[in-house]
Amino acid sequence: MRKGAKAAVIGGVFAALVGGAGYGAFNFVSAMNGGSVVGGAQPVRTGPPDADEVKDTSAKFFAAWEKGQAATAASYTNFPEAASELLTAYGGAAHITGVRITPGAATGTTVPFSVKATVSYGGKSEPLAYRSELSVVRGASTHRPLVDWQPSVVHPELHKGDTLVTGESEAPPIEAVDRDGTVLTKDRFPSLGPILDELRSKYGDKAGGTPAVELSIRHTDTNAAETLLITLTKGRAGKLRTTLSASAQAAAEQAVQRYAESSVVAVKASTGEVLAVANHRNDAFNAAFLGRLAPGSTMKIISAATLIDNGITTAAGPAPCPDQAVWQSQTFHNLEGMKPDEHATLSDSFSRSCNTAFVKYADSVKVDSLTREAQERFGLGRDNWKTGIPSFDGSVPASGGPDTAANMIGQGQVQMSPLNMASVTATATTGAFRQPVLVPPGLDDRELARAKGLPASTVAQLRQMMRRTATTGTGAVAMSGLSGSIGAKTGSAEVDGQAKSNSWFTGYRNDVAAAAMTQEGGHGGDAAGPIVAAVLRAAG
Repeated sequence: MRKGAKAAVIGGVFAALVGGAGYGAFNFVSAMNGGSVVGGAQPVRTGPPDADEVKDTSAKFFAAWEKGQAATAASYTNFPEAASELLTAYGGAAHITGVRITPGAATGTTVPFSVKATVSYGGKSEPLAYRSELSVVRGASTHRPLVDWQPSVVHPELHKGDTLVTGESEAPPIEAVDRDGTVLTKDRFPSLGPILDELRSKYGDKAGGTPAVELSIRHTDTNAAETLLITLTKGRAGKLRTTLSASAQAAAEQAVQRYAESSVVAVKASTGEVLAVANHRNDAFNAAFLGRLAPGSTMKIISAATLIDNGITTAAGPAPCPDQAVWQSQTFHNLEGMKPDEHATLSDSFSRSCNTAFVKYADSVKVDSLTREAQERFGLGRDNWKTGIPSFDGSVPASGGPDTAANMIGQGQVQMSPLNMASVTATATTGAFRQPVLVPPGLDDRELARAKGLPASTVAQLRQMMRRTATTGTGAVAMSGLSGSIGAKTGSAEVDGQAKSNSWFTGYRNDVAAAAMTQEGGHGGDAAGPIVAAVLRAAG
């Protein structure tokens, strides 16, 4: 054999091994090195890790984590790069030291554990304690038992892309107060938790406070407020006045608790000031301001205004209510049990929430008529509202085909939030569009959205139809017992894949307008209606 030949052969065998040549190549290499294989190569392990592998892998991971050896700990995971980055931040940017991890009894491949550590920054220290868990899996290519990497392993509130940071808060703390000076806290008003975080993030540096030193979770979405975990040094809170009413907020918080996945907003109709905003959801999403869902027949307030403003019909004019209506090959029906009425007026069909009456007028409404009404008179769909926190401005696109008719009854491509519909009711009952605000615009000199509002004659007709709906129509049960000047509109929005429709309801009492939505709540008066009525009873 020529010089170099043996090396070339061995190199070739190594290449074969890397390529997965298997048992024969293993034996050949062993023979070339003068070794022997007793019983052949060890078989590759498959299937879930056994109890010993789970215990050994988790113990090695915990030991390296405790010592601050981020790279080593990460090597025991199935995503070492991501794990190393977060574990490095744990001991670095988060200033967490003295880590002690106590594993609990494993359940299968899952190991619960508790963490005790210390957070130190600027001469201040605070204890940190929490519980989490990890799972051990079989590596897809290595077949090694590895920690299944999730950010929640490091802390249960961490999600993909999040990191931990200790230092001065991005914004000083705030003491948010309502319109009368009552302090608004997360403990008293749980729904306001995410909203108060947003307000602090945006206005903390304008309210006159000084920043705190905190351990926080910084999220991937840089627009999202950080999640506070520990305060090492309290900052000085600046006072931030909001437009909220503590009494209305308390009623809203209590009302939404009756129905899962519910949201409500109340506004002062004459000013646009938000009096209450509450959500009852499994997540922290502010659906009351940011929801994007079909509003069902509450949309008929805008549709009726479109018919009146374009001279198509009036409240006392014709709006026949047949059993069904066909528009461009799509058949529309009314709620089950509704009797047809070929001699109905618009007021009749509005108060009964007759779908077909509005669909029949789709022939007379131009494709963009509803869109222009929503934008120019109700201030919707222009993406220019500046409430003080993130909000959705509604969407009424100019849709052709069957959606022209579907949009008129709040289906198709129309999307709204309870904030939008509360504003719609305020505009319908006062004639003026006043962009909703949660924080007075003078605090940051922001320019509010404008729209031309409605003619007085249209307002008078809308108020008459909404009052009829609240007293003898589909909203009468929910609004019963409310005194003063009242009005309402119900809505049920069908959603593909849902067994029940989304329940919508909007109404007013004196100078307060409110709207609510309950996902899969059924008819408008079933769930959303009682929520709105409870808020109007307290605030109106």
